[in-house]
Amino acid sequence: MEFTPGSSGYIELYPERKVSFFKNPYILSLTAVAGIGGLLFGYDTGNEGVISGALLYIKDDFEEVNQSSFLQETIVSMALVGAIIGSALGGWINDEFGRKKATLIADIVFAFGSIVMALAPDPYVLIFGRLLVGIGVGKASVTAPVYIAEAAPSEIRGGLVSINVLMITGGQFLSYLINLVFTQVPGTWRWMLGVAGVPAVVQFFLMLCLPESPRWLLMQNRKDEAVSVLFKIYDADRLEDEVEYCCAQLEEELEKQSNVRYLDVFKSKEIRLAFLAGAGLQAFQQFTGISIVMYYSPTIIERAGFHSKLLALLLSLIVSGLNAAGTVLGIYLIDHAGRKKLALTSLSGVVVSLGILSAGSFLDSSDSHDGNYGWLAVLGLAFYIGFFAPGMGPVPWTVNSEVYPQEYRGLCGGMSATVNWISSVIMSQSFLSVSDALGLGGSFLILAGVAVLAILFVALFVPETKQLTLDEVEQLWKERAWGKGCKRESLL
Repeated sequence: MEFTPGSSGYIELYPERKVSFFKNPYILSLTAVAGIGGLLFGYDTGNEGVISGALLYIKDDFEEVNQSSFLQETIVSMALVGAIIGSALGGWINDEFGRKKATLIADIVFAFGSIVMALAPDPYVLIFGRLLVGIGVGKASVTAPVYIAEAAPSEIRGGLVSINVLMITGGQFLSYLINLVFTQVPGTWRWMLGVAGVPAVVQFFLMLCLPESPRWLLMQNRKDEAVSVLFKIYDADRLEDEVEYCCAQLEEELEKQSNVRYLDVFKSKEIRLAFLAGAGLQAFQQFTGISIVMYYSPTIIERAGFHSKLLALLLSLIVSGLNAAGTVLGIYLIDHAGRKKLALTSLSGVVVSLGILSAGSFLDSSDSHDGNYGWLAVLGLAFYIGFFAPGMGPVPWTVNSEVYPQEYRGLCGGMSATVNWISSVIMSQSFLSVSDALGLGGSFLILAGVAVLAILFVALFVPETKQLTLDEVEQLWKERAWGKGCKRESLL
């Protein structure tokens, strides 16, 4: 029996060829540089990002913003609008110009947007800057996971892609920290928003030193360049197998890619199934309430009896740190426990946590007692982060980086990221109205119900892809669509 390079059978046959997580510094450096895009994601748009603190000082400088809820909402949400645009364009840019150039373009747009925000003379220029940084983040959210996945050995691919999610949570933590650091500095909000351009500039220059994705190079018939990249990733014995295997598929994939269009995603049964799993995970990541829970963490902490706003902000910083720490755990678990099991465990914990949050919010708002039950909501908050961060944080991005065939990877990755951003906008625009009508307790109860639906979705529609090569994943969808007897022409 023949095994494809990187598959579990191949690794069992040649254990000495297995790539461990820290064995190759080149792969880690490539992942870290690509992951700076995740840092920008978390800092400026993830869970309301740095803008939640900056807005307090923007209202002091611009009276029209202080008097207009619409302007405030627009300043906050315009980055999400930009991210939708950027992610929608990102898939096409990835495939047309390559993963490396797509990252460089995103950095330029983001850095320019940061400068525009920092120098904005009025709120309307500020809104334009927010749109630009959103476009940059949207492109990066599509490109970074794909770039990492296409260069990563299959046995550590999940962990490496999850580093990008760690950078997202790290960016969220950094946004809280920067808000605190610049609180007493003249021009507070301009520094808060402008400093985000620094990582984008750093990534731009570091990315110039890194190669293009080897799989994209092969798709462009640039074999020599692809081999030189793979040579830095694999030992000599495995390198020959990897190159031979990838080149064997080149002609078929080139023919397929030339005919791929958006509508083709829905014409092919196996691609529909893959997109359903990928986009569904992205939607449920938002609809199970991570942005809302993080956004309301200062309020929840205040209700627990910590009435100092500064103390509440400091405790929220700790919550954000727990989110990042949980993601580190996810980096280990995703390649050991597997994507599906990790997602199901994570969502089960989320259901229980949201139930505790709901109970704490209901009891704390009740007039039938004199006690303060806010601590119960804080306990639910801690449990929520503890369960969500290792699972539903990294799993959707990891799965979306690997479930699509090569010729659809950029296109479907962009479409599924767009689903994530649209879902985030829906949550941001609807949750306040729902909580006004039902209270925080009722709102958290609805989120718990959604999390139950997410468990059913993962159980039914998301396959396990742990330690499968990208091509074995493609075969998996064919078997799901057409039955076990389906043969993969590219392996014949």
